[in-house]
Amino acid sequence: MKRKSAILILVLGMMLIALAGCSSSGKDDNKLVIGIDDKFAPMGFRDENNEIVGFDIDYAKAAAEKMGMEVTFQPIDWSAKESELNSGRIDLIWNGYTITEERKGKVLFTKPYLKNSQVIVTLAESPISEISELAGKVVGLQSLSSAADALNGNPIKGEIKEVSEFPDNVLALSDLKTKRLDAVVIDEVVARYYMSKEVGTFKLLDESLAPEEYGIGVKKGKEELLNKLQKALDELGQDGTAAQISETWFGEDKVLK
Repeated sequence: MKRKSAILILVLGMMLIALAGCSSSGKDDNKLVIGIDDKFAPMGFRDENNEIVGFDIDYAKAAAEKMGMEVTFQPIDWSAKESELNSGRIDLIWNGYTITEERKGKVLFTKPYLKNSQVIVTLAESPISEISELAGKVVGLQSLSSAADALNGNPIKGEIKEVSEFPDNVLALSDLKTKRLDAVVIDEVVARYYMSKEVGTFKLLDESLAPEEYGIGVKKGKEELLNKLQKALDELGQDGTAAQISETWFGEDKVLK
């Protein structure tokens, strides 16, 4: 009898441990995991201390505070961002994420919060001054980004000698500086940030490829989270917090109301 009781207690103990393990591994509803490209300055990137900083980082922290939630930033392979979201490994895609019709079929979007455009960057001494002069040239861009969509939608794509794709914009600009590329298609906000950091190195063509807007991606079926987030963003716009964050990173209020 004692032996049976001991076995029963042991089994119950193991069940309790298993249940506790399941509970601790379950997702905390009070926490937001945000997927980012940590080389996408000034939206989200690592500073000289290897800390993740940027406009989107500050904006997300402020929104999470409004929502009464804790936030964690998870660097991801940007080319797999929708897969990361739909698998549940992240809750939001929030790092200069361009709203497109194709992406609307994959995720839910907040209202646009920032205007942007895809532009052409060359070296300052480059003779290239118009998009048409990319004919016969080697052009770089971030793979599976809206830069690729913008270039594919322009007639010049058929005349370009070669398109080189990179995991991030930093690597593309590095190859531009070493003249392995003739130009880079890139987000305007990113281009202007690097131009301010390396004055005299790059130039921006006057023509842009495509205007666009940034939004925050939420997994389909998560309308409650989407509405909660949008309410927080609206409040940040109304109380001036969004404007202050924008002034810090851009020197002006660029946030869409």
